[in-house]
Amino acid sequence: MHSLFVNSHPCSILLFKLILLVLFYNTTAVIKLPPNETYPAIFVFGDSTVDTGNNNNRITPSRANYSPYGNDFKGKVATGRFSNGKVPSDMIAELEIKELLPAYLDPNLQTQDLITGVCFASGGSGYDPLTPKIALTWSMSDQLGMLKEYIVRLQGIVGVNRTNFILTRSLYLISLSSCDIANVYFGPTSRRYKYDFASYTDLMLKYATKFLKELYSLGARRIGVFGAPPIGCVPSQRTVAGGLHRQCGEGHNQLAMLFNAKLTTLLDSLNKDMPNSRMVYLDIYNPLLDLIEHPEKNGFKIAEKGCCGTGIIEVGPICNPLSAICTDVNDYVFWDSFHPTERAYKIITSQVLKNDGNRLFGHQ
Repeated sequence: MHSLFVNSHPCSILLFKLILLVLFYNTTAVIKLPPNETYPAIFVFGDSTVDTGNNNNRITPSRANYSPYGNDFKGKVATGRFSNGKVPSDMIAELEIKELLPAYLDPNLQTQDLITGVCFASGGSGYDPLTPKIALTWSMSDQLGMLKEYIVRLQGIVGVNRTNFILTRSLYLISLSSCDIANVYFGPTSRRYKYDFASYTDLMLKYATKFLKELYSLGARRIGVFGAPPIGCVPSQRTVAGGLHRQCGEGHNQLAMLFNAKLTTLLDSLNKDMPNSRMVYLDIYNPLLDLIEHPEKNGFKIAEKGCCGTGIIEVGPICNPLSAICTDVNDYVFWDSFHPTERAYKIITSQVLKNDGNRLFGHQ
């Protein structure tokens, strides 16, 4: 039963972000934009690592709009974010535009929110079309459909010319692949019997290519694409694939590394073929792995368990109002068995930007 829940949960771990310059004071990362860099809006696509509540009104196990999620969010409100507080989508938005990045499907979405950017991500989604089907969540095609609808709405508010300006100058972020690997390839499907690592990563890249080309056709030019994290080392995957001692799942991580290598090559190729595009690979694999293997460097104590419940399996519907939570969340890298705490997200995101943000913003 535990396995079933793990493989139907929202997803992802790792994280993301995108705007640069990071300084560490004691163990707190301070994220800043590089000088003279601005953008009119932010648009985020992906899975539960960046979802800010698009699944709240959908019948799916991939939701987080109940406690203890949001336990450290303003007002202790569970908004649909898969963490104890903010997620990277918010951390990016608050650098220059607004405190929180709202979900596009939020019924209380304001007009000004449309002008400055929204989140289209959906917990449980992935590049592989089978991934969102299993999780009963919004696919990448659905998320592109939301963007198309958004464009029409925005044109009605600011006009065609201003809309085109916003679309071509804004920042686009994509965070996917964790659910493909954990929930589908190594989950209760036949994928791993039909595909080896090479052919499955090719399948993921096929749909990634299609998505990126469509996004470009709608006006996107500055696109940051997060690679796969060391998904075998998140608590839930240690539990289901790590054996008696809950070691990192080697197969999960090997598949993630192969995907990342191919994704890097793909983005380089697309940049050559698409005029004025800046598609940048953002490495979260190594920063997150370092945080997991050396938590004490940033003041953490526990990286092999999450704060919710026992910490070894609870995520999504089995991390719920009946679950006990840890005494001090600041000791933990992970909030539940799949998603980092707000503090961990901030540190990981900062390191990603320190390593890769210059390329995204054009500073060589």
